[in-house]
Amino acid sequence: MIGQGLGDFYSIQDAEPGDDGLIELTLIPLLDVVVYPNMVTPLFIPREQEIAAITEAQARQQTILGVAQREINEIASQPDELYTVGTEMALGRLMHLPEGGTSVLAQGRRRVQIVAFEQLSPHFRVKARPVTAGVEPSREVTALMRATLTLFQKCIQLNAQLPEEAYVYALNIEEPGWLADLITSSLDLPIDERQELLETFDPVQRLRRVSALLGRELEVLELEESIHSQVRQEVDRSQREMFLREQMRVIQHELGEMDIFQQELNDLRERIDVTPMSEEAQAKALKEMGRLMMIPPMAPEVGVIRTYLDWLLDLPWKERSEDKIDLVQAAQILDADHFGLPKAKDRILEHMAVRQLAPDKMRSPILCFVGPPGTGKTSLGKSIARALGREFVRVSLGGVRDEAEIRGHRRTYIGALPGRIIQTMRRVSVINPVFMLDEIDKLGMDFRGDPAAALLEVLDPEQNNSFSDHYLDVTYDLSQVFFITTANYLDPIPPALLDRMELIEFPGYVEEEKVSIAQQFLMPRELERHGLQDQDLRFDESAIRLICREYTYEAGVRNLEREIAKVCRKVARRVAEDKRIPKRITAEGLDKYLGPPQFLATLAEEDDEVGVATGLAWTEAGGEIMAVEVSLMPGKGMVALTGQLGDVMQESAQAALSYTRSRAAQLDVDPEEFERLDLHVHLPEGAIHKDGPSAGITLATALISALTQRKVRRDVGMTGEITLRGRVLPVGGIREKILAAHRAGIKTVMIPERNEKDLVDIPKRTLRDMTIIQVRHMDDVLDHALLSVEHTLNGKDSS
Repeated sequence: MIGQGLGDFYSIQDAEPGDDGLIELTLIPLLDVVVYPNMVTPLFIPREQEIAAITEAQARQQTILGVAQREINEIASQPDELYTVGTEMALGRLMHLPEGGTSVLAQGRRRVQIVAFEQLSPHFRVKARPVTAGVEPSREVTALMRATLTLFQKCIQLNAQLPEEAYVYALNIEEPGWLADLITSSLDLPIDERQELLETFDPVQRLRRVSALLGRELEVLELEESIHSQVRQEVDRSQREMFLREQMRVIQHELGEMDIFQQELNDLRERIDVTPMSEEAQAKALKEMGRLMMIPPMAPEVGVIRTYLDWLLDLPWKERSEDKIDLVQAAQILDADHFGLPKAKDRILEHMAVRQLAPDKMRSPILCFVGPPGTGKTSLGKSIARALGREFVRVSLGGVRDEAEIRGHRRTYIGALPGRIIQTMRRVSVINPVFMLDEIDKLGMDFRGDPAAALLEVLDPEQNNSFSDHYLDVTYDLSQVFFITTANYLDPIPPALLDRMELIEFPGYVEEEKVSIAQQFLMPRELERHGLQDQDLRFDESAIRLICREYTYEAGVRNLEREIAKVCRKVARRVAEDKRIPKRITAEGLDKYLGPPQFLATLAEEDDEVGVATGLAWTEAGGEIMAVEVSLMPGKGMVALTGQLGDVMQESAQAALSYTRSRAAQLDVDPEEFERLDLHVHLPEGAIHKDGPSAGITLATALISALTQRKVRRDVGMTGEITLRGRVLPVGGIREKILAAHRAGIKTVMIPERNEKDLVDIPKRTLRDMTIIQVRHMDDVLDHALLSVEHTLNGKDSS
């Protein structure tokens, strides 16, 4: 409220200063308000002591000092809770409010700075110094006032809460300090900024600060105006479109034409009636259809409901492909596409046989193909679909971290879609495809959920007949889907998920199988791809074996195919250049096409030696032979293990050493030698990490050979875990290990007796060329691996 010309306050005179220039006044705390000179402001007086002080001052025709408090939670009772600068005020008549409070009109007179508190109770009385600050007229002051008035006018135009009369009063003010106080009292500012302007005594400086505040306020008001303008335009456009569409509907009705939106609704309703959905899905679709018919065509929900209905109607609910039950033809298809893999092929043929005998009672299997990369897991899935006469679909799960990728998003989210399972079923359009979930061991997990947990329902035959997708919000039957998952490792797969799948291992191909695959599949395919099928080009078997041994190192055949393709490219270039090409690719001429060998095959030791035994190891790329070396030297009984050995292999070495020490008397070894000698156990190729318990008997043989100075037969390989009592325990990878020994020229292999069952998987031709010795105890190993002392002294070898 602007307080100029109000005669009620003029009868009260300002306080007269004493000889020291100070005035003595009654002080009342102001709650969340700052009174400026020349301004009339209503004040709310909550406490009786302030009301009594005001009444006493009015009776004596005296002014009162109003000072803002620092905190607004409660009325100040101590001096440090008040600011030090306030305003001398003349107060009008007290008015009692209907709510029970009391208010009074206050006219600001001048700024006052508190010097000392004379009284604290029942109300404050202070000594204070009036603040007077004049300003000389100048062009700079005039320009500043005009600029400030211009900003104030713009703020009033953009802010409906500011009265236009305030600008009229401001135009008639000639003093910069008064103008600054007027504008400040009109703006909605925090109490600390208001007090800061009250404490700015220089009128020009105060006006500059007010001008800056007006600039800041103007930026906010212009931004608000821009936002409001955009909203108004959007509302006007929506109303205009609604009006025009309503007019178009009326015109179409008058002309006898069908409304386009109504025609789409009729088509949707017809599709719902003819689509063979489940009862739950049918009821959901009819409910959503009813909502859609009640909503205006331009409502945002229309697109959401239409998309949802399209998903429901496009899914296959009853459509299926007929299975082929011809087992002979299926076996031919599987054999034509893949070499070997008997376990996987037998499982598929068994499933087809049961489908033929009990088609309505057989559940679709859920298989998990586990094996190294390049062993044909994904391509076998395609062959299975072709053998069964079904559609094949594949979803890669590598890197999936969001549960919604499997179950979908709820429709409350913008842009929500079903999960990958439902999306793929819509794409394949039948309810019984061969569905491959590739790389299931590469699933991730983060704050968005665990996709592996979402797959528990998909891959459980007891639950997947009512799979629930968050987007569909109805159950969907996945029980007729033939699910196949693939993985390279089983460790990352949660146990609950692993329990729901039937594991079929792809152990990796050995050299003989790789040669057969190259001859039957890879070479004809690469010759055709490179246009060489008419050039009568062929690869010798020795050349293929050399590629497998020295140019690739893998469990699968991907790199083998790349190397064959590399040879074909070089031959194709010679054909294109009209140069002479070879008819046969031989092992001797292979380096001209592939360069020097990339991998060197490990061969058996050339001589029988003391402290050197040949072990057999399993790797992802197949089997390998591995030399174990033990060296003795004078010392203090220290043991050094080198060759980048893992924790399990180091424990095996300790077990082998403990067994050797416990049998020192039987082995004719002086027990004191263990205290006088240092042992160094080393496995060559130190850059390769080695681990596992299967080198136990090899480590023990090398240790005993070094301590007894008996040579180890170079043509004997061995594998098995050792216990402290010398028992030989079974290990894994027997097939790959024996084939590796055969490639390296080792004729005798010792395996644990309990691994006899694994000999079934080894080719008969390999078994005919080798002697397999099954051992139960370390004594059996030493009898066959170590030469007698006479042989060692005479320097004879095992050959």
